[in-house]
Amino acid sequence: MKLVSRFEAASLSTGALHGLLGEALLAFAAAPRSSQERREVLASIRNIENELAVRPPGL
Repeated sequence: MKLVSRFEAASLSTGALHGLLGEALLAFAAAPRSSQERREVLASIRNIENELAVRPPGL
């Protein structure tokens, strides 16, 4: 999974972010421990969750 930047997350719909978050969580679980891939997926999860946190509910 490629890194999802904060800018990219801001450009996606809330529904798309929730779908991407699910994919990222699966990718995190599948990635080898202490790998660069796992760190990038974790950064993506943080960016997605931060974007979802600043959005008003229901949008």
